[in-house]
Amino acid sequence: MSLKDDDSGDHDQNEENSTQKDGEKEKTDRDKSQSGGKRKAVVPGPAEHPLQYNYTFWYSRRTPGRPTSSQSYEQNIKQIGTFASVEQFWKFYSHMVRPGDLTGHSDFHLFKEGIKPMWEDDANKNGGKWIIRLRKGLASRCWENLILAMLGEQFMVGEEICGAVVSVRFQEDIISIWNKTASDQATTARIRDTLRRVLNLPPNTIMEYKTHTDSIKDNSSFRNTKITL
Repeated sequence: MSLKDDDSGDHDQNEENSTQKDGEKEKTDRDKSQSGGKRKAVVPGPAEHPLQYNYTFWYSRRTPGRPTSSQSYEQNIKQIGTFASVEQFWKFYSHMVRPGDLTGHSDFHLFKEGIKPMWEDDANKNGGKWIIRLRKGLASRCWENLILAMLGEQFMVGEEICGAVVSVRFQEDIISIWNKTASDQATTARIRDTLRRVLNLPPNTIMEYKTHTDSIKDNSSFRNTKITL
């Protein structure tokens, strides 16, 4: 839901071009440093408890009712920071607003370092996500339980997990967990069952699995539909 539901809408053309160039330069620099051997990485501090993977927090906010392109979405999403240990996670998390206290159309994303929370990212493009729609008041607890389970490797699906998103909306909130391979039914089923357990969901909770390919198609159709206000 995140890409379809987010739009910056505030950039003028010069800003967009400038941001795009900066982003391209940053990506080129990162690719160079990765191909040139060791890159400067976030590492656990002395006596800290390392996580199996490094993760990055992201935040985005959009103007409701406006479809978006992947370019404008990428400009709108802000990186909060990357962590490599349990202690570094809590340092970020303890200073962040809880999802239930966010206003408007806002999203928190927590993804493995190097994976952007975008459908088109190489790690995501063949994957999908489990989506759960929550009534108001449940987002903060469910988000915390979800990300702690993800950081603690409770899903037991190897490297399949890419990240998680909580989307705050006016009438409901949405949480989702993204994985790499939408066609792997055994993996998606295991993720679903673990999700039910770690969130303590009632048996009748509706859970939807959606491939990112379908999300891209839906967003394209939405963008090309003339909306009469």
